[in-house]
Amino acid sequence: MATSGEAARVSGTRLFWVVALLALSVLLNYVDRGAIGVAAPLMIEELDFTATEFGTAVSAFFWVYAPLCLFVGWLCDRFCVYRMFAAGIALWALATLLTGFVHGLALLVVLRLLLGLGESIAFPGSSKIFAAEVPAHHRGSANALIGAALAFGPAVGVLTGGAILEALGWRPIFWIFGLVTLLWLVPWHFASGPLRSDRVTTPVVDPVPMRRLFAIPTLWSMGVAHFMSNYGFYFLLAWLPLYLTKTLGYSIAEMTLLTTLSFTTQGVSALVVGRLSDMAVTRGADEARVRRWLMIAGQALLGVAVTGIWFASDAWSLACWLAVAGIGTGFVSVNLFAVAQIFAGPRAAGGWVGIQNAIGNASGIVGPLITGIIVDQMGSYGLAFGIAAGVAIAGAIWWLLVIPPIRTIET
Repeated sequence: MATSGEAARVSGTRLFWVVALLALSVLLNYVDRGAIGVAAPLMIEELDFTATEFGTAVSAFFWVYAPLCLFVGWLCDRFCVYRMFAAGIALWALATLLTGFVHGLALLVVLRLLLGLGESIAFPGSSKIFAAEVPAHHRGSANALIGAALAFGPAVGVLTGGAILEALGWRPIFWIFGLVTLLWLVPWHFASGPLRSDRVTTPVVDPVPMRRLFAIPTLWSMGVAHFMSNYGFYFLLAWLPLYLTKTLGYSIAEMTLLTTLSFTTQGVSALVVGRLSDMAVTRGADEARVRRWLMIAGQALLGVAVTGIWFASDAWSLACWLAVAGIGTGFVSVNLFAVAQIFAGPRAAGGWVGIQNAIGNASGIVGPLITGIIVDQMGSYGLAFGIAAGVAIAGAIWWLLVIPPIRTIET
């Protein structure tokens, strides 16, 4: 019979694999979500889309994804989040795979809606598990894995997708990515098995009513902050490959390298800042102060970098600004959800992050449409870059002046 120490080690080992698979799911989330941006240079030509039509297809993902985060967050506080992850990933993998068969805007929009439906589990679900299971002095590292996955997902997607695009065309990108995502279900089935039982599961005792969460002003402030952090990231994720190839004239191979540089830098930044922030907290630093200032720095860096990308005059300066954008976004990706988990506490984490994510991802609805209209009407990305930079800088000011003291709110 196992001793209590042995049981704790088994539990810790199993939790490690669950966290690792959650991070992998976020990586696949952004590989699949960003595939449309990688495919864009050839997809737009074959399907004869305008920039506005392409922006509509990108935006369609968020029509469902953003509002559904509210409902999914509510579910995560009441039902088995491990089963919900499996169902969500199966749906978004199939939506990705089927996108390789589209021949017009209508079906593409439908599949983007289904992709948003499946992917809506990722952040409310992972935050629910982290808030319930991960201690404070490991919170930065756990969220750093998610933040790194959020960055390495686009990096992997651009690197592999770019190679597929150049060798096989745009359709196989979706077929291959969708099949790979389906394979995630196999290790998840075994790693989460005992956690799906009634005996060992994420606590759902006395969940906080959503109406009570909606009445908390801090949650709305965090939603606005989330919107401003997402706007620039989604702008680069959706439009950078097209801008580099069609406006600046880089080849698909050159676009792949430059875009991968930005997202790889973001992933490394997330891992480093997550570890360093945990070390600072362990040594007695105030966690709230550490995470606030990292958010301020990250938003400011992203805003300056987006401006620099627009004015870059050669490949080297462009690469440097893309790296700075990656560093800033890495800071943000680690701390945004960590702060939400502090505010919410274990009982409300699913619902809180669901609401916050819904508000924040409204940027994915309006941003691509605004950019598409600007490009079609003005024939230039200048104003679109200016808006993305301005929103990021406004985010830094918001964290400095508006976000209240960071501590768990009684709900």
